Amino acid sequence: MRQRSEKIVTRLAVVHVTIATVVVMGLVALFATTSRAAPAGAAYLESPGWTLIATPTHSTLFRASPTGRDRGAIESTWHGQRLFTPVVARRGDWIEVRRPGRPNGSTGWITRRSVSFEVTPYAIVVDLATRHLLLYKAGRLVLNAPAGVGTARDPTPTGHFFLGFFAASPGPSWGPFVIVTTAHSNRITDWEDSGDALIAIHGPLGADHQIGTKGAAVSHGCIRLHVADLMRLRKVPDGTPITIIAGP
Repeated sequence: MRQRSEKIVTRLAVVHVTIATVVVMGLVALFATTSRAAPAGAAYLESPGWTLIATPTHSTLFRASPTGRDRGAIESTWHGQRLFTPVVARRGDWIEVRRPGRPNGSTGWITRRSVSFEVTPYAIVVDLATRHLLLYKAGRLVLNAPAGVGTARDPTPTGHFFLGFFAASPGPSWGPFVIVTTAHSNRITDWEDSGDALIAIHGPLGADHQIGTKGAAVSHGCIRLHVADLMRLRKVPDGTPITIIAGP
């Protein structure tokens, strides 16, 4: 009886691994062969809870639509880091991807031949009404953390963005690392002579008590987390979609 139970458990484990592998491989395969398109600006998921990520292999021209004129270039790097960007729509051999520059929410259509593909099961949602950061994995909530968000004077922008890259921490109060997102402050245009004002996710900067368990409006737009919660985001890959909402 015990041997039979062990065999059943082993078979179930193999089935679970096989299903997960098929989902991931199927995502990329389906994208390469299907012509299903999503409305511009909508989250484009080949499988619920997963997001297709495009990585430009070189500088490539983008358009406002597949039939439009070239409007500029999407580089293969951003701030010196390799660019990974979510795919939001597809039409034939063209894909619509999010662009990291201003204005917030910018997208562009590029050819599928100019990128390589990956998938991520992660998605981050920042709810400014509840002042919480939510982390999802394959559609399942795995983290619900109180957050420090922008004040009324320097609000956190809302919209669809993505995780740009992980940067070194400037100091202990920032936490062990800083997550640079592609969101830009609508209030500040040049933070400390940096040439821009990117929204980052980092440690509390001394606001642990204010953030508490309910969150607080304490920042210039960035998202501050308790260090323990920030550490939970270290495994989230570049290109992961980030949605910042104002609440109901």
